[in-house]
Amino acid sequence: MQTPLHSRRFFAAIILMAAVPAAVVAQWPSYPTPGVPRTSDGKPNLSAPAPRTPDGKPDLTGIWENAPAIGSAPPAAAPNAKAPPTSDDFFAGIKTNEDFVAIAKRSPFWYLGSAFKDGLPFQPWAAELHRQRVADNNKDNPDAHCLPMGMMQFHNHPEPRKIIQTPQVIVILYEANAGMRQIFTDGRPLPKDADPWWYGYSTGRWEGETLVVQSAGFRDLGWLDVEGSPLTVTAHVIERYRRPDFGHLEIEVTIDDPRAYTKPWTVAVHQRIMVDTELIEFVCQENEVDAPHLTAK
Repeated sequence: MQTPLHSRRFFAAIILMAAVPAAVVAQWPSYPTPGVPRTSDGKPNLSAPAPRTPDGKPDLTGIWENAPAIGSAPPAAAPNAKAPPTSDDFFAGIKTNEDFVAIAKRSPFWYLGSAFKDGLPFQPWAAELHRQRVADNNKDNPDAHCLPMGMMQFHNHPEPRKIIQTPQVIVILYEANAGMRQIFTDGRPLPKDADPWWYGYSTGRWEGETLVVQSAGFRDLGWLDVEGSPLTVTAHVIERYRRPDFGHLEIEVTIDDPRAYTKPWTVAVHQRIMVDTELIEFVCQENEVDAPHLTAK
């Protein structure tokens, strides 16, 4: 299912707390996804075993939607926490823009510090930058200007993403802003002095059932979330991907950025498979009319 939040204008609006436009309903003609395990009533069996590649590794290929964990704690702090709500649960209670903003501000998509009792462990200058970005109504968030979002914004974004897994490289296509990441799994090391990229430079290796991805070489002062928690050129990000069954993807992300934070910190991302659908073409700049109005009040 596609969320009712599929429009560039909507995300600019929520960042500025403006009015929500009418929902945009659009999707590809339905076509059955091959190889989907089904229950007796024909529904996808989300608890069926995860598919595997010819070499026996878990196959992460598929279209995934975020299952927002509102105010949830990282795994180490809440090992027995119940599963987070699905995106259907998340959007069911939203009737007005005020409803959305109130819920979004308690979510990692808006502020990753919502997963921690005391917020993120900012260095003093980073705390001040974060304060300034919030005070400025987050108007410079890249998402509001049709620019690539930070990695954690993509991980927590309501729009889906498609993973294509091959032996040499894993590609992640994000519907939001037509983003694209490459995770090289051909054995190459992280470059010691990579040019700074919006998404960094990523390499991955398998540790048993877990894909461990290391990323570095980020552009300076990127936005990790809507409120603008920063990421700097010193950052080293480690992601651990697990597909415990057919229908679910678990991603544990550790941010190690000594310039911006006093210590490394870890958050969890939960995603759910989408079947019988495809990504929608999302050209952010087409008919762009919002940018002239993105001024702080």
